[in-house]
Amino acid sequence: MLSRRSFVNCALCVLSSGFTAVAVEAQPAGQTSGVTRTILSTEDLPGGHYVVVQVAAEIAPGATVARHTHPGIESSVILAGEAELLVDGQPNRTLRAGDSFQVPAVTPHSLRNGSGSTRVAGTYTVEKGKPLASPA
Repeated sequence: MLSRRSFVNCALCVLSSGFTAVAVEAQPAGQTSGVTRTILSTEDLPGGHYVVVQVAAEIAPGATVARHTHPGIESSVILAGEAELLVDGQPNRTLRAGDSFQVPAVTPHSLRNGSGSTRVAGTYTVEKGKPLASPA
């Protein structure tokens, strides 16, 4: 099992290498500038209808992740930095390194970054064959 430090180092190593995806698309249409996402792994779940995708993201200072949805649940943790999470139907939350969050399936949301770079590790359990994210 990877330690948190090893995971972060691994994620940083692949941030510049572009996306590789088997069954899901990594970048939503209308990709937000200042946001880099890298798929770290993709695993089919038993039954063949869902896939688990682990993603590393780096968000530039002051950037905002465009409003979008996922065809399944997002569970993420802030590895470094600070950002404001905006999820439809929920109060806005300020998240700092070590904070985690979950976004229900097909729920529009976005992330507004603070003044420094923010790194996020996300796990998505989504319907196989659908785009990982779609603009909302």
